[in-house]
Amino acid sequence: MHFVTGGAFNGKRSWVKERFANACWLSAYENAQLPTNLTDINSELLVLEGIEMWLKELSSQSDPAICRDIWRHTLAQWESWERANSQRQLIIIGTDITKGIVPMEEENRRWRDVTGWAYQDLAIMAKTVDVIWCGINQTIK
Repeated sequence: MHFVTGGAFNGKRSWVKERFANACWLSAYENAQLPTNLTDINSELLVLEGIEMWLKELSSQSDPAICRDIWRHTLAQWESWERANSQRQLIIIGTDITKGIVPMEEENRRWRDVTGWAYQDLAIMAKTVDVIWCGINQTIK
């Protein structure tokens, strides 16, 4: 698993497309649903984009503890898919929404908290973590 994060409009998508040109993409920005079961994917290289949007939807439906359980279960399924074939690689792109001013609205604070916890879980599980800033990557794991 390879986690790519950074601020909005900082070049994450372009950076991933340059390095993983033949990847199949599932994007929350294009209304794809959170994929929990990847067995129907016909590609060994898969990019999941817009994790924060899937987490926003999840956090609007459940309390944070349940969101985290669902997220960890989803991560375990993704890891299992990747490990089932040594040729498979999963690249996960998520915009960092955890910096800056804390939102006033409770639902936006919950989304921000859930996203921060989810990214921590993802960073722990990922083999590689890159932060993209102004189109330049910094590998932090």
